[in-house]
Amino acid sequence: MNAETTRLADGNWQQWGPYLSDRAWGTVREDYSADGTAWDYFTHDQARSRAYRWGEDGIGGICDQKQRLCFAIALWNEKDPILKERFFGLTGNQGNHGEDVKEYYFYLDNTPTHSYMKMLYKYPQAEFPYAELERENQQRSRQEFEFELLDTGIFKDNNYFDVVIEYAKADPEDILIKISVTNRGSETNNLHLLPTLWFRNTWSWEDNSLKPQLKVYQKNESSSIIEAEHSDLGKRWLVCDHNNQVANGDLPLLFTENETNSQRLFGIKNNSNYVKDGINNYVVNGQTEAINPNQIGTKTAAHYLLNLAPNETQTICLRLQNNLPNNDFDLEEFDSIFQQRKAEADQFYSQLTPFSLSQDHGNIQRQAFAGLLWSKQYYAYNVDRWLKGDSAMPQPPNERKKGRNRQWIHLDSDDIISMPDKWEYPWFAAWDLAFHVIPLALVDAEFAKYQLDILTREWYMHPNGQIPAYEWAFGDVNPPVHAWATWRVYKIEQKMKGEGDRVFLERVFQKLLLNFTWWVNRKDTEGKNVFEGGFLGLDNIGVFDRSAPLPTGGHIEQADGTSWMGMYCLNMLTIALELAKENPVYEDIATKFFEHFLYIAQAMNHIGEDGTQLWDEEEGFFYDVLHLTHGKQIPLKVRSMVGLIPLFAIAILEPDILAKLPGFKERVEWFINHRPDLKHNVACMETKGVGARRLLALCYVTPHHFNPEDKLRRILAKLLDENEFLSDYGIRALSKYHAEHPYIFNVNGQNYCVDYEPAESSTGLFGGNSNWRGPIWMPVNYLIIEALQKFHYYLGDDFKVECPTGSGNWLNLWQVASEISQRLMRIFLEDNSGYRPVYGGIDQFQNDPHWHDLILFYEYFHGDNGAGIGASHQTGWTGLIAKLIQQWGEFDGDFSFAETRSDRD
Repeated sequence: MNAETTRLADGNWQQWGPYLSDRAWGTVREDYSADGTAWDYFTHDQARSRAYRWGEDGIGGICDQKQRLCFAIALWNEKDPILKERFFGLTGNQGNHGEDVKEYYFYLDNTPTHSYMKMLYKYPQAEFPYAELERENQQRSRQEFEFELLDTGIFKDNNYFDVVIEYAKADPEDILIKISVTNRGSETNNLHLLPTLWFRNTWSWEDNSLKPQLKVYQKNESSSIIEAEHSDLGKRWLVCDHNNQVANGDLPLLFTENETNSQRLFGIKNNSNYVKDGINNYVVNGQTEAINPNQIGTKTAAHYLLNLAPNETQTICLRLQNNLPNNDFDLEEFDSIFQQRKAEADQFYSQLTPFSLSQDHGNIQRQAFAGLLWSKQYYAYNVDRWLKGDSAMPQPPNERKKGRNRQWIHLDSDDIISMPDKWEYPWFAAWDLAFHVIPLALVDAEFAKYQLDILTREWYMHPNGQIPAYEWAFGDVNPPVHAWATWRVYKIEQKMKGEGDRVFLERVFQKLLLNFTWWVNRKDTEGKNVFEGGFLGLDNIGVFDRSAPLPTGGHIEQADGTSWMGMYCLNMLTIALELAKENPVYEDIATKFFEHFLYIAQAMNHIGEDGTQLWDEEEGFFYDVLHLTHGKQIPLKVRSMVGLIPLFAIAILEPDILAKLPGFKERVEWFINHRPDLKHNVACMETKGVGARRLLALCYVTPHHFNPEDKLRRILAKLLDENEFLSDYGIRALSKYHAEHPYIFNVNGQNYCVDYEPAESSTGLFGGNSNWRGPIWMPVNYLIIEALQKFHYYLGDDFKVECPTGSGNWLNLWQVASEISQRLMRIFLEDNSGYRPVYGGIDQFQNDPHWHDLILFYEYFHGDNGAGIGASHQTGWTGLIAKLIQQWGEFDGDFSFAETRSDRD
């Protein structure tokens, strides 16, 4: 045990954390329009003046678990037209490749109890180019690069401030705040720093709601104190140290209300002069009447004016606490607590990774964990209330009742949830979340389990059994990876603590039985165990938009949809067998999933009346099949991740499990002996592998000799071909084969084309926010690595394939998995010349020491050069790199031996 793990066991230290969103405007929750145009209804320009209904945002902010009281910083460089209170970016309609944050900020450190947190924001000294960023990106086509903040030249000659925000907790309710500002420019510059405290507006929506209050508690020569009082939270005090810039205790404290400026936005007279943008109007525009002279309100800021010489750093100290503060600000105690918490954070991570990592590996992993932990967010959304509107507000248009999320009126969220990121995706996404919890389980297994548990609870999961996908459309269908994540988190905790949480495992398993039934009943159109599901999180990977009616009519039998369900079966089978160790009732359920898997495996290889099937024997790959209304079936021969996902459906049965569960073993043997049609060319249940293990897999393989019918070998030949899927930086989502051979499908004279696009998407399918036609995505790469490790566990060291294909270099499958892992890590690591592929040709990141070691974890990566693309802060599933580094470190980079590895469970 160390200090941080002791705090985790305490359970009270997470009452406060980085639960403030990076963006609350332009979201579905704040959209009360008739036509569902969320990006246009609540804009960035409105955000400084308009009270949010469902959640707050800020820069480097914190709040309590119910987001009643919030803290963040605001900045002004005396050039900008507005205070910098929140990050700026483009909506999907404004960017040439969808939504995109146009700021540079970095999550540097965090502990699971948030006892210590650190982030960095780079704030330009010249006027922020809001209009230029919007105008230039709107003028660019989808074939052109995005126009970024660095491209404006605003950071030329280092004319910016580095603003470092740190938090250290003295106890669960006593939070020390340190804000350090460095002038990186060559001239002396002023910076207005405004640490801001405010209440989330919970009183404007319902009549007779209680309103909290902020007021000045006291001022003296060393500090100014603000008192916050809330009916549920009680009292808190923000103590503001008077640094050297504050003379005679004269620190301005500015007060206003966190309420909408209706006059500015809608031309409706305000009831009071004191509105949400009052502090902005006072500081930037000199409107003295905009702040309350009585110094009370629901939003307040301490106004520090810093004058910084070149390379000078000045630090502001504050303390947010629940005990009445002393009269004097004790800087010696303050610094001591900060030093202790930072040392404890170092100790926590050093014990998490007791093996030796290079400094670069360690830096990347630490920032990956930081990004995951900073991306926890308070998420409130009552869909029924949202659709009907609030009693104290004008009623929303009736058209909304026929629009987005209308079938999810049961959904009522009020939780801390791990977000893909808090700017572009400030809402939970079910299949993203399944990948978040894998690295999160290494640092906080309880939080990881909680994430998986809540999405199966009745206030999230639909009564019909569907798990909500994401806020933009809860009814969309994501890959069913919840069972996989549940099992992996269970095993990770078991490995770390010596005991798994069976209550958690059983609770989630019971709910997943409902979800599995939903899939079977809703997504198997013809009852043949061939599944559809729509786009399944892969956006534009196919010929057509798989969530929309097909221009051809008919439907698509999806190789990936069916494979995901095969994987789901095996995940549920594995969990059932674990639970059957203590409760024999689960043997029957395990048998059910074993049988269902065999039927799905048969369907994957079923040959239709016209000779078509998902498996293409001639090419040795899985393809989607288009079923036309008149019965004709057409394979859609796109070599994509769709054909690799069958690898994920794999499970290994240990002989001791079969020995302990004789009822299950008897039924398995019955199937082997009486239903050879189901096991043929599908699963090696009869052939014993290393250690007498048995294999269940969609990709047929023989362990002891070469067989030309082996699906695994034939798929791997393409997977490991550098002219197809294998990049220097991982596995591409689409084969590079299509760069020279685009797939074209003609419908009524119109060509639908899929070609290799290693970077941003040139199509508007799904808003152009992401691309599955060539880039490298961390989550599916992770599943490929895991699948190969499992195959190796069965096949052993003697089973080898050529890697890369055609190289003459033969590796076992553990070594192949290692090779892919190292290529993924290569995205972030310095090469021999100090170059990080993730930043491509961006000179500032590659060569400036103040940028070089700052890591952004992008949504996906260029298929040829590894450069980061898409959402820049999506540590969420890209945070899996922390788990890969952990595994790499455990074996000191040596993946050549196999039998002692339990991480594949």
